[in-house]
Amino acid sequence: MRIIVTGGAGFIGSNIVDAYLERGHEVHIFDDLSTGQKANLNAKATLHEVDIAAPEAARRIEQIKPDVLCHHAAQMDVRHSVADPTFDARVNILGFINLLEAGKNASVKKVIFASSGGAVYGEQETFPAAEDHVTRPASPYGVSKRAGELYLSYYHQTFGLPYIGLRYANVYGPRQSTKGEAGVVAIFLSLLLQGKAPVINGDGQQTRDYVYVGDVVAANVAALDAQFVGEINIGTSIETDVVTIFQHLRQAVGSEIDARYGPAKPGEQRRSCIDAGRAAQVLGWRPTMALTEGLRRTAAWYRDSSS
Repeated sequence: MRIIVTGGAGFIGSNIVDAYLERGHEVHIFDDLSTGQKANLNAKATLHEVDIAAPEAARRIEQIKPDVLCHHAAQMDVRHSVADPTFDARVNILGFINLLEAGKNASVKKVIFASSGGAVYGEQETFPAAEDHVTRPASPYGVSKRAGELYLSYYHQTFGLPYIGLRYANVYGPRQSTKGEAGVVAIFLSLLLQGKAPVINGDGQQTRDYVYVGDVVAANVAALDAQFVGEINIGTSIETDVVTIFQHLRQAVGSEIDARYGPAKPGEQRRSCIDAGRAAQVLGWRPTMALTEGLRRTAAWYRDSSS
């Protein structure tokens, strides 16, 4: 297949690019390198340094005529989306529409969309949340991800464009950035390896569903051939609190540093956990990486990359 991966120099996107190339697909990366890293780029892929909201991105899609558009480029900082919702919408909504219009004109056969299991549901009523859980996004970022799903539904109904919206839980693993809206795993590891004490916000009992990037990659591989159209949760259905994450990471790096506790973040979601039953049914996908082993591998990668 000929595949465009937007955000292919980023954390999740670059890991997906590697997997697609390993399976013999032709891969084109769209990335403006504003947050993506050149070090993540696979030399076997073709890089197009473009802004997804620009006419040039649309022109190149119509030239390349990909079979699949795997969309991972995004404004992903929740706090920045609150501070500047216009910028968030420009990238995550208008940028995506630009790609969808071009994809429709280029007869793309499928869109795989990176959505967010935590952000689109908001404060959950049931745990873990299945795909039919009410969506009540509590940030412009969550609104933009839900909007992306709704636009995909429109393009499918109106133009017959198949799609899968993968609603990720909290993804962690090698190549995750420690900057911006980085995950707690990356932030804690970076500080521990520098001999500094991480700060736990509030009581540290906030829970998230942590899914390893290798498992997320496997879902994107399975989605290439799946006939299903709609949204699919990609998570572990297991809640883990921040204190437990810190303890696992401290053990993984052999540190005796204690965390410091700071004030709780205003409006921070208390619990988040998603039901991945549909993924098992329609993709044959299940998470395979145990949390402790995934954190150990991630710690090893950060240690090696910082040495």
